Amino acid sequence: MAKVKTAYVCNECGAEHTQWQGQCSVCGIWNSLSRISLGSVKGASLGSRTDAMLGVAGGEAEVKILAEIDSAKTSRLPTGFTELDRVLGGGLVPGSVVLIGGDPGAGKSTLLLQVSTAMAGRQEVLYVSGEESLQQLAMRARRLGLPLDRLRVASETRAEEVARLIERHAPQVVVLDSIQVMQLDGIDSVPGSVTQVRETAAFFTRLAKQKGIVVILVGHVTKDGNLAGPKVLEHMIDCFIMLDSPAGARYRTLRGLKNRFGPVNELGVFVMTDGGMKEVQNPSAIFLQRAESPSPGSVTTVTWEGTRPLLVEIQALVDSLQGGHPRRIAVGLDPQRLGMHLAVLHRHCGVSLGDQDVFANVVGGVRIAETGADLALMTAVLSSFRNVRLPKDLIVFGELGLTGEVRPVVNGQERLREAVKHGFKRALIPAGNQARPGVKGMQIEAVATLAEGLERVAAMD
Repeated sequence: MAKVKTAYVCNECGAEHTQWQGQCSVCGIWNSLSRISLGSVKGASLGSRTDAMLGVAGGEAEVKILAEIDSAKTSRLPTGFTELDRVLGGGLVPGSVVLIGGDPGAGKSTLLLQVSTAMAGRQEVLYVSGEESLQQLAMRARRLGLPLDRLRVASETRAEEVARLIERHAPQVVVLDSIQVMQLDGIDSVPGSVTQVRETAAFFTRLAKQKGIVVILVGHVTKDGNLAGPKVLEHMIDCFIMLDSPAGARYRTLRGLKNRFGPVNELGVFVMTDGGMKEVQNPSAIFLQRAESPSPGSVTTVTWEGTRPLLVEIQALVDSLQGGHPRRIAVGLDPQRLGMHLAVLHRHCGVSLGDQDVFANVVGGVRIAETGADLALMTAVLSSFRNVRLPKDLIVFGELGLTGEVRPVVNGQERLREAVKHGFKRALIPAGNQARPGVKGMQIEAVATLAEGLERVAAMD
């Protein structure tokens, strides 16, 4: 009898270990390792079994010159949602695998059901639900007021049976909800285990490439917000997007984390309503719900998300230290950059906050990954520290260096034009972003250093 191979897998991050240990060396969680059996696939290999199911002839792979390959006939499939197409890079690419993750209740299944019914009017779509019955799926579709006469649906968890359904109905788009419940019969592991998730994802990836269809996978996330399952899952697929749902908010943000056919870090915004997910064409209007009178520590900045500008409000609170070490907490921003820029503020501007707690937050639950919000963050911090209100029509952006200089950011003029559309009349920007002529309707203050920028802000009415 062959020896059964085993592994120890972290229940939080999905990392594999060759032996049991009290703490996962990847995510640092204690007592999270579980023993699983790494059973081999019975019979033929996954590749040969997939070829046999799909009627693909074996033999040597075909080799061509790159210039001889006609890529013009591969056209994207629009989803019917502009925000989703933006994140995907223009639509779904035939032969690709798209993975969408998100917290429970974020609206992944709702969004994909709306997309599937919208696309079913133009091409064949197969929606496979492994977590809901067909009756539950129909109830949700009727509640959302979706058309029911064209979408093909199935409730199945066996990967081989799903492949047979694809061969029988020849859809162009297949939605699998979710990859964690799918299983291959030849693998001696339970659904959702690392082995099953990895092998089923590889099975459907090979199927998508051979048939030239789009496969959309729904993935679960851990309590830390990371995608559940093995890390190799993110490497196998072509596009990985995450649907975020800030606590207590009705809107959802869809962000592209990996895309082989389009830009990454593209952002799409939706609002969850009784009728399902609705697109937000002007997301800056949502994140700029400011109070009538300005408050100390509040400033507006323009970030660049993918291919468009986005106006958000940054708030800072500086409070006297109540004992112990000073706290540096940033929500929606990089906490390490906050500590680094506080040191720049002390070294080059003479403002010491060593005896102060500093808190920073991006209003609305937006996460800012770029460096263009550095100058706005320090402006908000100093405004709170000195209890000075900033002008409500002021926009601030710029990157800070360790020597106190203000560096230019990309697409500076586009950011200013977006600010003018929303009624902003004054701007504090890097000197490298100042252009001739300026933006009509905008009074621009261009600065070269952080100290100069703070002086200009202090002189404003």
